[in-house]
Amino acid sequence: MEVLIVHGDLVRQPVEVIVNAWNRNVLPWWLLLPQGVSGAIKRHGGLAPFREVARHGPIPLGGAVLTSAGSLPYKAIIHVAGINLLWRASARSITEGVRNAMALVDQHGFRSVAFPVLGAGSGGFKIERALDLMVGELDKITSPAEVRIVRYASRPVNPILMPTEEASPAPA
Repeated sequence: MEVLIVHGDLVRQPVEVIVNAWNRNVLPWWLLLPQGVSGAIKRHGGLAPFREVARHGPIPLGGAVLTSAGSLPYKAIIHVAGINLLWRASARSITEGVRNAMALVDQHGFRSVAFPVLGAGSGGFKIERALDLMVGELDKITSPAEVRIVRYASRPVNPILMPTEEASPAPA
């Protein structure tokens, strides 16, 4: 499976499903001020995905839950419980989150998926280490789906000036 690492905005990727780096779903969603990926999903997709994920109750660390995409142009959103109750990510939460999200991708027959860098936002993980863990876990998975990992960039990266960073295959 080829993994593409891109710079950009997760909610603007040309894929069928996106992954949201979520919490364990212990606190009511309306008490939280969604930031990062969740904030972008709320701004562009509305509250419906968060109401749906709340109905699932607590999510085990590394677990994944499928919801609608609200008003976003995707078939679904996969919410991954990537941080513990102390708002910290671990190698285990990142790798299990990737594995469980990909299981849902394959179970539902999605042809393409975009992940944020799990654990690197609120979870406190260094981006490069989180990317290494994600790519390492994806290398163990056989799936027909196209996989993107999106490194957030608030403005588009000029592909003429930075061709290897705009859309480069993951390191082997």
